[in-house]
Amino acid sequence: MVSEKRLIRTIQRNRDSSSADALVRSYYDEIFGYIARQIRNKTDAMDVTQEVFVSMLKTIGHYNHKKAGFRTWLYRIATNKTIDFFRNNARSARFLSTTDMQSLPDDLAFIDTADTEAQLARQELIEQVCAYITTLPSDVQQVFRLKFFGEHTFAQIAELLDMPEATVKTRYYRLLQTLRKEFSDEHA
Repeated sequence: MVSEKRLIRTIQRNRDSSSADALVRSYYDEIFGYIARQIRNKTDAMDVTQEVFVSMLKTIGHYNHKKAGFRTWLYRIATNKTIDFFRNNARSARFLSTTDMQSLPDDLAFIDTADTEAQLARQELIEQVCAYITTLPSDVQQVFRLKFFGEHTFAQIAELLDMPEATVKTRYYRLLQTLRKEFSDEHA
């Protein structure tokens, strides 16, 4: 298979559609999975994923491998497009399916799952938390979405967002603290 760098150079120089297709195919499932974990509706997730790749192809001429790895750059586009989706569809967006809620990170373990009633309350709380997240500044949303839905490490998020790892951790843990305060009545 042709290397990623060669595909990118070919697209940048010649706008070669077969190279563009190969590059999109190599990342499509990964990016779709990242977006689909955030957007419950498969059609919407597919639309946002398509927007990511359209944007990538429109702006690939400005991509510089010295500033960031391609995967890093692509995740940045995907995160921004997902944030845009939620911003534009704040009232109608559905956030998590019941299956997704079974695999929450330990950081959100303050949400109880003892029985069916608790699980229903938990689902409602998670939807409220996700709705709350969409009201926050993009930089905070990016950290949350990459950690929670992308399941990236703090080091990976720092690289993706081009910021110090300590800043990523601070934003994430400060957000968790805010969420605990904001939703303490919900799970009491």
